[in-house]
Amino acid sequence: MNKNYDIVPIAEGTNKKVVLLTFDDGPKDAAMINSLFDTLDKHQAKAIFFVNGYRVKENPDLLKLIHTRGGIIGNHSWDHIVLKDKSYEEVKQQIEDVQAIVKEVTGETVAFFRPPHGTGGDVGKKVSAENKLLYMTWSVGSLDWEMKESESGKTEKLIANVTDQLHSGSNILMHELPWTVEALDQLLTTLEGKGYSFVDPRSIEIPAP
Repeated sequence: MNKNYDIVPIAEGTNKKVVLLTFDDGPKDAAMINSLFDTLDKHQAKAIFFVNGYRVKENPDLLKLIHTRGGIIGNHSWDHIVLKDKSYEEVKQQIEDVQAIVKEVTGETVAFFRPPHGTGGDVGKKVSAENKLLYMTWSVGSLDWEMKESESGKTEKLIANVTDQLHSGSNILMHELPWTVEALDQLLTTLEGKGYSFVDPRSIEIPAP
């Protein structure tokens, strides 16, 4: 991963037309999660699900569902607050409490951290490194979070938002939202039609702190 949070293949001759799929702000709803995974499985794609600790605490079974269906879990802080102006102690708790609850529920140690609102600041990067987490924001935003339930044409808008910014190594930000679930199959088909394949997050190198 480079400084723009794009995915850069290490091995010579590797397909550079790859994208990383990510979903933030969950886990929320079993039906939406299962539908996302049905589509991901159809396209043989993997994704990172950046979860909030308070949501996991409310419904740990949803985290188990993501884990069982082969999702890679990422840390999105406990409370989804802006971290860059918080104290070291508060940021440490926001990040490490998520590490602890994910480990407790799934047995897995999280390897990826995305700060809420893309603003972790130096303290977020420091705490991430101390926990051997790869810090990332994103390089392509689907803007699904700006859409409203009553809005028409959301699938077309989401796809256009992604393809307008699309480039090799794109780190695509999406959310667990009904219209994103609905658009995902068409989005992945569109990306495949443009010659892109989907990165397995487990192949991403985590630099030593």
